Amino acid sequence: MARFGSAQLSFPEFSGTTRRLVLWNLVAYFVLLLADAAHLEPVLWVFAHLKLHPDMVVAGAVWQPLTYSLVHPLLWTTLFELISLWFLGGFLEALHGSRWLSGLYAVSVLGAAALAVLIYALGQLAGQPQPLVAITGCMGGIFGLITAIALLHGNLEFQLFFVVNIKAKYLAIIYILIALAQTFGDQRIYAFAQLGGALAGLIYVRYAPRRGFGFVLSEQWYGLRNGYYRWKRRRAASKFQVYMKKQGRTVRFDGQGRLIDEDGEKHDDRSRWN
Repeated sequence: MARFGSAQLSFPEFSGTTRRLVLWNLVAYFVLLLADAAHLEPVLWVFAHLKLHPDMVVAGAVWQPLTYSLVHPLLWTTLFELISLWFLGGFLEALHGSRWLSGLYAVSVLGAAALAVLIYALGQLAGQPQPLVAITGCMGGIFGLITAIALLHGNLEFQLFFVVNIKAKYLAIIYILIALAQTFGDQRIYAFAQLGGALAGLIYVRYAPRRGFGFVLSEQWYGLRNGYYRWKRRRAASKFQVYMKKQGRTVRFDGQGRLIDEDGEKHDDRSRWN
């Protein structure tokens, strides 16, 4: 893939969240490559346990749904994934912002892992264990990005392999059909992981706040923190009132704990309290 539509002849800007995601994956790839070349067994052992093994996750390896996307054992698949991540992520980030893209990618990666683990667990419960496949790479996140573009910008045209123009919604359908076909082979858990990324991307686009879950969580955190500070201020004001009453003086505070002068004016020190 090289461009959007017929007007854009280059990749999107390499910056922000897109750049961080690509560089993290690239650094992880070269660390694994060098460790393999130097036969650094401790490092290779660590990377082996960063992959997504559904049986290990069920047994308690809860970090793997977060780390598997950084493990890239093969050059060509890594190159394809990172170019796709730059191309798709850069486009979405330019239109929807860094926070929104970060949330979409994280949810898609986790959704891919969740569906893979669920399929494995259901197979175990049904007495039909699935072939164990270690899942690596960020295709689950990429499926989420493709799904988001198809849902939000479905009529946008890609130039596929520099030759064929295809609308985003049809490209997403092709990717999903390929993944569905793979569910009938030995790599079915990997295929379900890709579908899980697409499903997570769909849910995120439909239900995530416009500025992303990260923005909402930060706003809630600051709201809780400010509420705690206001409670402390009211509590201190109440104690001060009791103390001043014992000294034979009466002071008044408003509902926010701000001092009210005798002439009725409030001391509103926003730089300290708000």
